Amino acid sequence: MRRLAAALIASSLLLAGCSSDEPEESTETSDEAPEETTDGTTEASPEDVAALEAVTVEGEIGEEPTLTFDQPFEITNPVALVETEGTGEEFPADAQLAVDAVTYSGEDGTVVNSTWENGATDSLPLGDPQIFPAIVDVMAGQSVGSRVLFASPAVESEQGSQPALVMAIEVVEVVPTRAEGEAVEPPEGLPGVTLAEDGAPTIEIPEGYEDPTELVVQPLIEGSGAAVEAGQTVTFQYHGVTTSDGEVFDSSWENGSPFTTTIGTGAVIAGWDEGLVGQTVGSQVLLVIPPEQAYGAAPEDEEAEETAHALAGETLVFVVDILAIS
Repeated sequence: MRRLAAALIASSLLLAGCSSDEPEESTETSDEAPEETTDGTTEASPEDVAALEAVTVEGEIGEEPTLTFDQPFEITNPVALVETEGTGEEFPADAQLAVDAVTYSGEDGTVVNSTWENGATDSLPLGDPQIFPAIVDVMAGQSVGSRVLFASPAVESEQGSQPALVMAIEVVEVVPTRAEGEAVEPPEGLPGVTLAEDGAPTIEIPEGYEDPTELVVQPLIEGSGAAVEAGQTVTFQYHGVTTSDGEVFDSSWENGSPFTTTIGTGAVIAGWDEGLVGQTVGSQVLLVIPPEQAYGAAPEDEEAEETAHALAGETLVFVVDILAIS
């Protein structure tokens, strides 16, 4: 299982470097020509800012807005601005946000995608280094209820062409970064879990621990939120080790941002689908997953080893914090 930076619309538009082979870009603006910043990115030009400022936005906060602009919409670098300041909770620069967003094609002004139409918010982890700096910069110091305009230029690449895109992004809420609820005393004999001050877990495999033959699902914290249902998009923090050596093989805490995925549909390993559906938002759950519900049995010969997953044959232990359903 690998971390996803953000399950945002328009082919991961907000992921810096994902829509182009060009360097990441930022939106600190001035009256001078674009300059290269200290980290090698490029600032938006005054013309880019003016183009985004000319976009007309109609609609109340909480409703899908209508964007109107001249076509084709043309800019040279990603650019963002605050269209409406929020009145809710102020969030830090590395917050995990739930957002609504609508994306328009700059080529013909048609709607490419909309969370309002899809019926589910998206996840925006500001602390993820892959998110365009333009978004992170303009979100700094903002509050829940803010509406931000963002645009990216047209891109030509080996994978094909993408027109300029124009987005309105509304911050719906700040997503917690750790489980919050009532602590549960687990039975003896399970892998031990200790939490750092920020909530990051450490997992210790007991000496002589015998791997279970069936999935173990043990809540460590019971949250008071809604129960997770199959087919929902859910945001998690997770930390995973193997029972064979206790080594960490993947961790959203170490990767830098929570992980958002669809649960109960085969998008993740079977142990997650079975063990997390039915758990409540705010909960922390210990999963001990046999190979059959993880990455399969160990390969029996060299030929099978070539195609087997690196974790094939391993029993996996996860501590999973269920943060939000979108």
